Amino acid sequence: MPKAKVTVTLKEGILDAQGQTVKTALEHLGFAVDDVRIGKFIELQIPDSVTAEDVKSMSERLLSNPVLENFRFEIEPD
Repeated sequence: MPKAKVTVTLKEGILDAQGQTVKTALEHLGFAVDDVRIGKFIELQIPDSVTAEDVKSMSERLLSNPVLENFRFEIEPD
């Protein structure tokens, strides 16, 4: 079965409170970082009949919030 891999990230300009918390923690541990953005990674096992347009629709309608988030996806064959 093919796999669809969907990555969801906050749009530029949207405050990433979780990313800021991780950035601060990394700095307290002695690591220098310019910025941290936290997102989601979703892996779907899909039947051969599911198309790229289907995965796009899934991502737009359920897996992401189009007002706040961007997404990208790839489909890997068997």
